[in-house]
Amino acid sequence: MPLPPLPRLRRVPAALLVPARGLLEARVPWVRDRALDHVVEREGDLVPFLLTKDALLAATPPPHAVPLHSLPSTIPFPYRPLRFLHKYPSAFALSPHPIEVSPTPRLSALHAAEAQVVHATLPDAADRLLRLLMLAPSRALPLRLVARLRLDLGLASDFQRSLLPSYPDYFALSPDGSFLELVCYRKDLAVSAMQAYTQRTGGYKVGDAVAFPLSFPRGFELDKKVRKWLDEWQRLPYISPYEDGSHLAPRSDITEKRTVAVLHEVLSLTVGKKMEKEVLVKLGEVLRLPPGFRKVVARHPGIFYLSHKLGTQTVVLRESYRRHMLVDKHPMMGIRYQYLHLMHMGVEEVGKGKGKGKDRRSSRSEQNIGEEFGAAGEDDENKEEYDDEDDEDEVDEEDMEAGVASEDHKSDDDVDEDMEEQISH
Repeated sequence: MPLPPLPRLRRVPAALLVPARGLLEARVPWVRDRALDHVVEREGDLVPFLLTKDALLAATPPPHAVPLHSLPSTIPFPYRPLRFLHKYPSAFALSPHPIEVSPTPRLSALHAAEAQVVHATLPDAADRLLRLLMLAPSRALPLRLVARLRLDLGLASDFQRSLLPSYPDYFALSPDGSFLELVCYRKDLAVSAMQAYTQRTGGYKVGDAVAFPLSFPRGFELDKKVRKWLDEWQRLPYISPYEDGSHLAPRSDITEKRTVAVLHEVLSLTVGKKMEKEVLVKLGEVLRLPPGFRKVVARHPGIFYLSHKLGTQTVVLRESYRRHMLVDKHPMMGIRYQYLHLMHMGVEEVGKGKGKGKDRRSSRSEQNIGEEFGAAGEDDENKEEYDDEDDEDEVDEEDMEAGVASEDHKSDDDVDEDMEEQISH
């Protein structure tokens, strides 16, 4: 049965379809946002941690222990696997001869709690994945890309078996199994996060000039001409990302606003309201965004923040965070914060075993994670302050980087030998 076409765009004044060269040719400065950098940086090891956890516990029943060499080669360990596992003794137990890894009772208990949350939020996950497919003009996404987005979307590691078959009216696999296809287009779900927000706060009609929420980091200054262009751009009609905009002029202000609307909606569909730019670009290509859409994120720093932490670029949706705290925390993020807390407990144990106290940065990071999971209702004044002018903190960061650099002079083979010796004892 052929899929219905994308909803056609409502009538737009011809003047808005004319190519415009306001902000398109302007240079917009990048200013660091320490709070949002921290949002990205605190999850540095989370992906390999979660993938390792899934490798140990996803099987039914899970094995008692797994040989180190049997861990999937696709896990993106930041360094040698043995060194990584040894860093988190609160989650991973290591045994020698041959080296095997098993989950600790605390990790197993948290995994069981996560399974309950995944089950409880299954309808929400299905709706968000369906919305993502509804954004695609082809009504299909490469399955490999969906798998890459799994953690961003808060899907279970076995979503192809646990989620897709449960919603046959939503999803189908292509004959060769390489694409996830949309079965039913739900008009009631074709409402973007921006439209829903506007409806809640004052009402929305098609063609209304909906302005995106803007916030800028301390020290950010926008050129007066760019500010004037931005004010006029905000007053343009809001074009829903679920409507067909293929006939719009590629380099027009109205197309720029729709492109921002699509990227805004994509990030809104994630549980953490952020995504690696590399993945976002690949998704944007599948969604057939106009040429030059990669630069849109940098041109709108009041809507998106581009973090350069962890050796990559991560796009964060600004309005979703109040400093370093999520405004609306998805239940899956509550579980993620518990995993982060468990990870930092392990780092603390390793530090005590070496006779070293935690540095001030590690202590503060653990405090933040505890606040985010267990103290969401506290007043702002009780939360951590992030100050761009905190010179003392900058010194700590430089010292920490220097310490890492000196440790890296030691080869991975030497580190592995030291780890094996510690495990044996």
